[in-house]
This record gives sequence, structure tokens and C-alpha cells, in this order.
Amino acid sequence: MPKIVLIGAGSYVFARDIITDVLLKPSLKDSSISLVDVDPERLNIMTAFTKKLVEQQGFKTRINSTTDRKEALDGADYVITAIRAGGWKPVLENRLTALKYGLEACPDQMGTGGVFGAVRQIPAILDICHDMEKLCPNALLINYSNPMAMICWAINDYSHIKAVGLCPNAHGGATRLANYAGAKYEVCSYWAAGINHFTWYLDFRVKGEDAYPLFRKKFQDPKVYMQPDYFGKGVTVDVVEVEMLKNFGYFTSGSQAHLSMYMPYFRRKPELAEKYHLDDYGPIFGGAPKRTADETEELKKQVASGYKFEFTKEYRWSLHAADVMDSMETGTIRRIDGNVKNKGLITNLLEGCCVEVPCLVDKEGIHPCHIGDLPSQCATLNRANIGEQELAVRGIVEKDKKKIFQSILIDPLAASLMTIDECREMVDRMFVVDKIAMKGYK
Repeated sequence: MPKIVLIGAGSYVFARDIITDVLLKPSLKDSSISLVDVDPERLNIMTAFTKKLVEQQGFKTRINSTTDRKEALDGADYVITAIRAGGWKPVLENRLTALKYGLEACPDQMGTGGVFGAVRQIPAILDICHDMEKLCPNALLINYSNPMAMICWAINDYSHIKAVGLCPNAHGGATRLANYAGAKYEVCSYWAAGINHFTWYLDFRVKGEDAYPLFRKKFQDPKVYMQPDYFGKGVTVDVVEVEMLKNFGYFTSGSQAHLSMYMPYFRRKPELAEKYHLDDYGPIFGGAPKRTADETEELKKQVASGYKFEFTKEYRWSLHAADVMDSMETGTIRRIDGNVKNKGLITNLLEGCCVEVPCLVDKEGIHPCHIGDLPSQCATLNRANIGEQELAVRGIVEKDKKKIFQSILIDPLAASLMTIDECREMVDRMFVVDKIAMKGYK
């Protein structure tokens, strides 16, 4: 049975999902699962939850937990990373700094929030990779941490570890498109490619028939895509995606919150954010520390009370990780959307960057699919963000503050809002806020 290591096990939502997904797979339920986190309290709670779930289901899964990453990695077959290096404090402080210049810096996939998230995340994850090179060199690293593309780019270029980045957005967007088509997801098929949170559905079919003519017709009525928001604001998850379809010809996987950070069209002015019903991230991200504390107390009570934990096959954010491991253990062939190195996969995007493309998975591992050229308008928009990603990754690894500044200077959203001097001033302030994580920069 395989040894699975989860680094970032104190992440209550994700960790609970991935642990449940692993136990739902017959090929994985008797695995050895090692839980790792830097926070002993949260680690102990998640360990108690995992042991309780295993006990309730009568499984033979071996559960270990430790704050010593190297101890857990020794002999691992699969390593899953779901971390937030530095916690929430620098995220929230950087957001407040950026807001002084009229720039929203959350969430942390792209733009200013993404680059400074990468400054904290990439060194931490490369340290994990270098430990893996010594302790489990043949293991597969499955990354869920953001910013996905920059992290995976750094892993691919600065370590020897086999890795894939997994994100639920492409699957989630396809599920929404199936709903718009009035069809079950199981009778739909899609082919999507691009960069993480900015992937294009190049083809979407319902029972083999092209669904794009139907979407273009249905989306003429705003009531169709003015749906309840995930965070309860009242309307929309897909206004931005529909705007992209109308103007660039294809639906995207980004989801409202993420996609609006990749371009200058939606957040440049307050009236634009209102027009596109974009969320105010203050309550969402600002409330994260309290939500974490509340989740801690709730889970403590559940474990202590003998609460019967949910054990279902309902789709969750982490499902693809369990699918990948199951395919590699059993040889079952599956197709996923993976973040991998662009080795001639998308021919009009930068060779060597990180792309999100369909991948086949079997006993031999991850096999990315060739795409060829994206439509020129799609590739052009992706390339604007890829240049930013490359500068950020190089700057982080080389500890070059100037490259970090340049990456934000060319960010499409930041460039639409700030002068060069304002951008330099903002970056300098963020380095002060993140002075511990930024130590060593030139």
C-alpha cells in the first residue's frame, strides 16, 4: 500500500476533503497517511479527525502525524502540498497596502497578490522538493497551493521532482456549463487549455453536439447567468466569463473572482467592479482568521462528541488528487486537467512555462496532451500573464527585488491603475510588510 504525505494538514476544509477522498478509494484506503503541519494544535485536531473517520469506517489505514517534514517524507510515494506560508497576516497587510493605490490584491493567484504570495510560497515549496530529492526522489508531488502556475513553474525549473498542479476550476466551470445547457455533466465532454484560472474551453459538447451555439443564444439574456454567488452576495458567478465569451469567443475556467484579476477590463474603476458584480474581498479574506478559529472549535467538539462524520462520493475540490493516485496504483486510465511544463503542448505560449492542459493518467504517471496553437486572441491574453509569472519566478529564486517590481509593473491590472513611481512605491512598502519572508532580497 502507498505512503501518502499531506503537507498543510491543518487546512481544515481541504485536508478533510482529501482525507475523505483517499479513504473512498479501495486502492488507497489501506494506505499509510502522514499528516504534516507547522501548527501543532491544528495538526493534532486533524489527526484526531482522521483517526476517528478511519475508526468509524472500520478501515486499516495507518495514520501518522508530525511537525517534522523530513520524518514524514522518508519513503513517500505521493506528497500533497496545500500550504499558506506565513499564514493570513501578510496576505491581509499586503491587500491593505495595495488598496491605497486603488488596486485589489486578493485573491492570490495572479497580479500583486499572486506575486507576493509566490514570494512566500515558492521558497517553502522548493524546500519541500529538495527534501523529497533526498528522501523520496521517485514520489509524485501533487500541488494545490496558490499561486498555482508560478509554484509549478518553480518546481519544474528548480527541482528534479515529478510534479503536477491540480485545480478544481476547469471541472467546476464545465459543471456550470452543463447546467446552462440543461444537461447532466456525465453526458458532456470538453477540451480546455491555457494557464491556471485562465483556461479556455476550446470545445464543449453535449451528447456529442457542439454546445457553443446554444450558449451564445442563452447568454443574450442576463437572467441566465445572474446566479447566486458562492459567498452569498446575491448575484453572479459568471458575468465576467460571459463577457469573455461575447468578446473573445470562448468561455473560460477562471471563475468570476480569479479571472477579473488577470485583465484590466473589470476592476480598473469602482463603477466597473459594480457593473460586473465583483466581490469586496475585505469581508471574505479579512474574516478568514476568525473562520479558521471557529472551524477549530467546531471540529474539536465533533471529535470529542463522537460525531458521525460525512463519508460520501460528492465532488469536492480535492477529488482529482485521489483520482491521480488511484490511477497510478491500479492502472485505471483517467483524464484530468493538470498544470504541467509546456514542452511543445501549447505551441503559441512560451516554451517551458506552466500550462493547464488535459492529461491522461495511468500506472506510469501523468501524460499531458498536445494542444497546438490556441486561438490567437486567447494566446495573447495568456501571454500577458505568463510574462509576469516568469519575471516573478526568476526574481524569487534569484532574490532579485527588481524582477519582482518588474513583474508587477507589467501586470495588466496594476499597469492600468498605477504610474511607474506608484508601482515602485507600493512594492517597496510590501517588502517592508513582508520583511521576514523577504529577507535576503537585493
